[in-house]
Amino acid sequence: MINVAYLVSDYSAPSHTFVRREVRALRALGTSVTAFDIRTSGNSENEAISVLGRPLLAYLSALISALIGNPRKFFTTWVLAQRHRPPGSRAFLWAQFHFVEAIMLAGLLSRAGTTHLHVHFANSGATVGMLAANYLELPWSLTLHGISELDYPAGLLLPDKISHATFVACASYFIQAQAMRLVTPDQWHKFRIVRCGVDCHNLKQIHKKFNSSTIPKLICVGRLSPEKGHLGLLEVMHELRNKGLDFSLTLIGDGPSRFLIEALVDELGLRDRVFFSGFLKEEDTLSAISESDILILPSFMEGLPVVLIEALALGKPVVSSRVAGIPELVEDGKSGILFTPSNSQDLERAILGILKDGDAWARMGHIGRARVEQEFNVSRIGKRLQALFYDARDGKI
Repeated sequence: MINVAYLVSDYSAPSHTFVRREVRALRALGTSVTAFDIRTSGNSENEAISVLGRPLLAYLSALISALIGNPRKFFTTWVLAQRHRPPGSRAFLWAQFHFVEAIMLAGLLSRAGTTHLHVHFANSGATVGMLAANYLELPWSLTLHGISELDYPAGLLLPDKISHATFVACASYFIQAQAMRLVTPDQWHKFRIVRCGVDCHNLKQIHKKFNSSTIPKLICVGRLSPEKGHLGLLEVMHELRNKGLDFSLTLIGDGPSRFLIEALVDELGLRDRVFFSGFLKEEDTLSAISESDILILPSFMEGLPVVLIEALALGKPVVSSRVAGIPELVEDGKSGILFTPSNSQDLERAILGILKDGDAWARMGHIGRARVEQEFNVSRIGKRLQALFYDARDGKI
């Protein structure tokens, strides 16, 4: 019997929907899973046990108990915390906080009877998880998702995390390759491809056929920030409208670039065709995708976006930048159209081509949905992870 603990920075965060799906899939298979997070967003439905937000006395008590319980591991874990950090005095200070959080987490994991710790994203939460696992001498694993986990400072610390992990799940072959180049070949046996899963059965229930409106309904879902490429998309949509094409474009999400994006919409005279929905709950976002014709993802940088998986599962063709792990999901010309990131002419070609071939949308949607059901169905992902947890327990990795 294994008792798995899942750790993320904020379990109830909207961007961590796929983690919650993964946990439900594992529980459906009979695996005991306890959810933990570093901090809570205050969502009343958050089931995770949070490390932060406790009285100061609770952390002092955890430190004293850990020191008395295993002084050797207490000090070796503290030393690991000092080594596993970027250079600089600020990073040194944060290392002390991470150590205290790790000791608190270790106590929580111990009380939950945890036999394996699994962490999503190689961020500071993973640092806390690695330190807690080190203190408890507990096997732990990590799922890698995107480029941000390779950027400084996370990328600087990633080789050390990989060396301490029992196995490393990667959401795409692209991110696996990037991680493999950071470590020596003796660590490569730890890597496994484990996709982010979607609930195909549930998505089938909300799937809607293509609308019969007179103009195509396009949708773009993502944080309104520079790396998502919204400004370039709007320029292209302006050019297409000048060429006589009509459309509506709904932007779902919010972020630091919203004012810039809205200003450009006004400048280009697109207010009657571009609509801002802001942040939506998961079910509302899925419903909006289902009611649209085509999902567009113009990002400059991605991992393997869950929203693309969801759109394909909903039977929608997509237009997406050919970046990172996306070509592993979207079959160019079959389930969608891929374009060269940052190349506005190529993006225009892709959108123009798909808008002029409306008869192909249903066929592309069918191909995309079949692809997701084959490799990205969360029930299959759950079985894959369950097997990995048992293999880790039995020393088969």
